[in-house]
This record gives sequence, structure tokens and C-alpha cells, in this order.
Amino acid sequence: MKPVKVGLMGLGTVGTGVVRIVEGHQEDLQSQVASPIVISKILVKNRAKARSVSVDADKLTEDPWEIVRDPEIDVVVEVMGGVASTKELLLEALERGKHIVTANKDLMALHGPEILAKAKEKGCDVFYEASVAGGIPIIRTLIEGFSSDRITKIMGIVNGTTNYILTKMSQEGAAYADVLKEAQALGYAESDPTSDVEGLDAARKMTILATLGFRANVSLDDVDVKGISSVTQEDIQYAHQLGYEVKLLGIAERQDDYISVSVQPTMVKRSHPIASVNGVFNAVYVHGEAVGETMFYGAGAGELPTATSVVADLVAVVKNMKLGVGGRQASVSYKEKKLKSDEQIASKYFLLLHVDDRAGVLMQIAQVFSKYDVSIESVMQPATPGQQGAELIISTHAVSKASMNQVLKAFEELTSVQTIKSVYRVEG
Repeated sequence: MKPVKVGLMGLGTVGTGVVRIVEGHQEDLQSQVASPIVISKILVKNRAKARSVSVDADKLTEDPWEIVRDPEIDVVVEVMGGVASTKELLLEALERGKHIVTANKDLMALHGPEILAKAKEKGCDVFYEASVAGGIPIIRTLIEGFSSDRITKIMGIVNGTTNYILTKMSQEGAAYADVLKEAQALGYAESDPTSDVEGLDAARKMTILATLGFRANVSLDDVDVKGISSVTQEDIQYAHQLGYEVKLLGIAERQDDYISVSVQPTMVKRSHPIASVNGVFNAVYVHGEAVGETMFYGAGAGELPTATSVVADLVAVVKNMKLGVGGRQASVSYKEKKLKSDEQIASKYFLLLHVDDRAGVLMQIAQVFSKYDVSIESVMQPATPGQQGAELIISTHAVSKASMNQVLKAFEELTSVQTIKSVYRVEG
């Protein structure tokens, strides 16, 4: 049995997990692909660095082109990250007939169509299961498991850092800034947490999921993004009173072939299964016209969960090599992209307003809603002892984003509304 030779780009957390699984599960892997899988070369930043996994020093290189240009390497596994330089390397690897497995969400969100087109041209596979939700096999499920259905909605908790922060705020009553520091100390958040807490990481993942789910080339610019840095303990407590949890959700919807994609803090009804996904775990809810509701849950990051997805992709590549069908996977982006206008995007909303505490204010508020055809579901005025003015908690029925924007603009100009403290989309 001729071995399949792999070039591994990156020996950080995920790369280490890939080595552990490939070497530790060799018998199981060979039983599936009928060949040994050998990691023959590994790209590292520093060959002299001490590592938690034992590797032959002769396999290490600090030059990525050694892997790309090695004629004996069949598959390149990329887990080092980066965009521009990594794209150049992978395109050249495809040009030379090498198959690709990557965990690079940034690369696939920004340049996925170009890379997949090159792969198709050269008869090579590109698999990227680990780019979205770690150990959850959601990409393969969207491509294969739902191939006979039409997906209408994808809703996901796809960033463990923000879910950890919001869970701690919800369960322990902690402040955002305090939990963020704790998450950084535990290694869940980077020293610069912007990509996570401002929703950028989740937006890249939702770009990939929407492209696959709706079979159209969704770009990162199509995603409406808002992070969690403005979420307060007050918001979470009011959400609890109304029976909701606050989660950073990626939401992709399709109706009559028009789509919308967003990432935003969202109030989710506690009865919805995604509301109970806590800590660093991820979950992706998918609704199909035929299958109805489904949800996929698991570890969204970590050495072995993510490496499991990477090696599963590697097995799929080798099987295709054996069958001679590499690069023949069906194109998933065959539909024209049609984005919903703000008039077509509809949802329920939660608003927290700080207003003058005097007669007639509530009537003014109601008149604004009426003017823009926004139906109110409920109004609460909690007690605010020692505070000037009053707080109003307002829940709406489903309304267009355009109408809600008009309402918010009117409130900004209404002298009796001191502050629009919070606005959240409501799900469930």
C-alpha cells in the first residue's frame, strides 16, 4: 500500500492535534482508506522550539514553499492561519495538483470562490470543515445531508468566546468588562479581542454557512454585524424577566430566493434549544423546507475537536483520490445572489428607552410606532427609585428593519426620549 503523504502547515494547537490523531489512529485510518497516511513535512515558525508532541526534527521546515513544491506530497493541510500569503501558497499547491484541507475561516470567507474555482480547474479537492464550528460537522452536513432539501434558515452560536462571556453575565450577574478579562486570562479571548467581541469572527463563519446553505456566493460585506461590547447586565436581567437569554447569533435567512445574513446580540426565547447552549460551546440550528428543524451542538474550538474535523476531511480527500473523483464535488454556488432589502427583513424587537417621567409621554411613543406601522406586543415600566425619568421596555410584533429604523430615528428627535438604551432582535 503506497502511503499518502501529507504536508502540514502549522504546528500550533490544531496542528498538534492533527499529528496526535493521525499518528495515534493510524490503524483506524488505514482501515478506511486502505493506505498509510504519513505526515512527511511540517511547517513551523521555529524548528528549535520545544513542543508538546514528539515529531521527527527532519520533518520540520520553516519554508512553506518546501511543502508546496515537494512533488511527493499529495495533500496540504493548512492550519496556520493568515490570508494573503496563505492564499498564494494554496493556489500554487492546487496548481501543482495537490489537494487541500484547511481550517482557515478568514481565507475561505474572503477568497473561498476563487480557491474552489482553481481546485475545480485542476481536479483537486478543497475541504474546510474545521473553518466554522470546530468539531461540529456542519459543512459536510449542509453540502451532503441537506442536498435534497431547501434550507430557509441557519442560526448559529459560532463563537465560543462571546458565548462564554454572555453565559457568565447571565448565570453569575457579572459585568462585561470583568468577564472579558477572565476570558483572556483563561485563553478563551485574545489580548486584542476585537474580532470575537465585535462579531467579526462570527461574521466570517456565517459567510461560509450562508454560501453553502443557500448555494450563492455570499461575501463578508453582505453580513450586517454588531458585537456584544454594548450588552449590559441591565439588558440581560430584563431579558430574563421576559423569558429570554441574550446570545450572539449569526442569522442567515432565505425567502423567495432573497437572502439576508447578520450577526448581532439577540434575545432568544428560553424554550428554544439554542438558548441553552452555554460556555464555549457552539451550536448551529438549520431549518429546511422538508426536514423542518434540526440543531447541531458541540465543541467549537480546541485542539482535538478541531483536529477531528481536519482529519475527517483528510480521510475524505484520500478516499476521493482512491476513487479518482478528486475535484468533482458539486458546485454549491450556482444561484444568483439576491439580498433582501431592509423592507424585506422582518423580526420582532426589544427596546429599552429612558424617557421623561410625565403624562403624555407614553402616548407620544405609541404615536411614533403607529406612524410607521409597528405593532406593540407589550410595554413594561419597571420601578427606578432614585433615578430621574422612567424606563420603558417595549416588545414589538414582527416588523421590517426599515420601519424599525424609522422608529428609532423618530425617537432620537423626540425630546421626551432621553436615551435609546438598547435595541435587540428577538427570536423564538
